[in-house]
Amino acid sequence: MTSTTFRIGGDLDVRRLGFGAMHLPTEPAPDREASVAVARRAVELGITLIDTAHMYGAGANEELLAEALHPYPPELLITTKVGVWRSVETGEWGLDARPSVLRTQVDDALRRLRVERIELLQLHRIDPETPLADQLGTLRELQTEGKIGHLGLSEVTVAELEESRKIIEVVSVQNRYNVLDREHGPVLAACEAAGIAFLPWRPVAWGSSGERAEISAVANELDASPTQVTLAWLLGHSPVILPIPGTAKIDHLEENLAAEHVQLTSSQRDRLDQLAKQATA
Repeated sequence: MTSTTFRIGGDLDVRRLGFGAMHLPTEPAPDREASVAVARRAVELGITLIDTAHMYGAGANEELLAEALHPYPPELLITTKVGVWRSVETGEWGLDARPSVLRTQVDDALRRLRVERIELLQLHRIDPETPLADQLGTLRELQTEGKIGHLGLSEVTVAELEESRKIIEVVSVQNRYNVLDREHGPVLAACEAAGIAFLPWRPVAWGSSGERAEISAVANELDASPTQVTLAWLLGHSPVILPIPGTAKIDHLEENLAAEHVQLTSSQRDRLDQLAKQATA
């Protein structure tokens, strides 16, 4: 039986199937009201891991979650990301993990989320223009100051993960990964070996018509949706995988969570395993 929970960093117990808040609209009503309802429904349904980032609306997504969920249930973990910054001059987004920027973004996140400490903070991307020791050293200082509980990374290579672990304790990695896109399989393997949580972004993806047909065929056999099949595949693929599918609709949210109850047979899993090979052939 696939486990439905995971302990991040040794003390953060979460339900493995989480929620990515990126797709929640933050505009005024009625869209905002609908987003608040989705976030609240996620918690009602037992989700204990919600992922957001400074980049999602320049902090507006963090503010939305606070509006919807604060004061937070003690079991709820909201993780956010820093290190991507919008230029004042051009208005364009880009990587920027200079110490001053990271400190500002962390302080802003604390204010927007209405907390004194971010229990899990992830570096959105490694900034190639800033020494890694400066980026991670700043986050480690903020951790020592009590503003951050645990630290994670996003979209890193195996080499970058290894180098980062010499500077900080890495408890999570958020890389792109799904049944059709397994480019970061070596990173997942490294996370498995170290007991690091792996949060795949874009956990549901569609390839060619043939690949979609195979997923749909498995879904029909199980009386499930293709989305549920792809999420069930992730949950059974590795015990360190914590999918964070996102949606702005309550019915899709409920459909996603029901993937926990979809049990793939070994034959069905083998068929799905072959799809990544076909996609890269």
